[in-house]
Amino acid sequence: MKNSGIILIAISFYLVGCSSTNYLTMSVLEPAPVTVPSYIKKVGIVDRSLPTEESKQYDKIDQALTAEGKTLDIEGAREAIRGIENELSGNERFTSVVFLEDAGMRSPGMGVFPNPLSWDKVSSVCQKNKVDALFTLEVFDTDTRISYSNQPVTIKGPLGFDIPAVEHYANVTTLVKTGWRIYDPQSKMILDEYSTSNSIENSGKGINPAAALSSILGRKDAVKQVGYVAGQDYAYRILPYKLRVSRKYYVRGTDNFKIAKRRAQTGDWDGAAVLWEKETSNPKMKVAGRAYYNMAIINEINGNLDDALEWAKKSYSDYKIKLALDYVNILENRMYRNAKLQEQLTE
Repeated sequence: MKNSGIILIAISFYLVGCSSTNYLTMSVLEPAPVTVPSYIKKVGIVDRSLPTEESKQYDKIDQALTAEGKTLDIEGAREAIRGIENELSGNERFTSVVFLEDAGMRSPGMGVFPNPLSWDKVSSVCQKNKVDALFTLEVFDTDTRISYSNQPVTIKGPLGFDIPAVEHYANVTTLVKTGWRIYDPQSKMILDEYSTSNSIENSGKGINPAAALSSILGRKDAVKQVGYVAGQDYAYRILPYKLRVSRKYYVRGTDNFKIAKRRAQTGDWDGAAVLWEKETSNPKMKVAGRAYYNMAIINEINGNLDDALEWAKKSYSDYKIKLALDYVNILENRMYRNAKLQEQLTE
């Protein structure tokens, strides 16, 4: 049995008392959430998150109401662009990744996801900059809330005596919202539209509310860091990713099942499969059905999904192993996603 080049298997188990089954987990490669057509080789990145001239006044009011710094959104958005640009540039999938700083696109601001760009505008920008698609930061908005509290404390006075005082506490919660789109002018399709938010907590204390607030350091740096990671994370949406999944397998029925269980526990899955295969000819239907089911498991482990499906189907149809029917559905879904993954890997 040969290992698949697509799936990196990492097996672990959980012992389940006297149950007839144990669990194993494996790491499988899943298709990317977003499929980018193969003809897209050159990408333009656009920051559309800055407000239009008409909405700047409303944005100033929002900043005042939410205690935002004057440049917090601008600097955070810049980091988001840097994050996605660095990740896409390091991806061999694209031959060119450029930040279109002078694209001249704006949004309504106020954290509102704007209407999509017109296809005339998208095509014009792409043709002018010789790119095949646009990755746009549509929204970058920080919403900040400040809460104060205080409590009595004692402090050392100038003569060394304890004196009563009040210590003030400030807590700042900053919600960072980002929104993205991918525009494909050739198909005139928005390949993806995605938004997310992250919360940052900062706190400080002092002898009065102003001192407590001034003791909070690093909020801007935290927002910039969140922005950079948001850009990175969005770039990952076009990349296949690994996911851990769990499966049940049978460990009881005959002595061979018990020995195979111990082999599996030491990582010798192919050795366990030798014993399972022997039991497929067991005259007892229940034992043979479990063996067929376990043969489906080992074939999935080794990346042979077609064979795994055949073993699982026979386990259910010929031997009435109910667990196998659920597994058939799991394998069929997995094969569908695997076909999509193969398309992405060959583009």
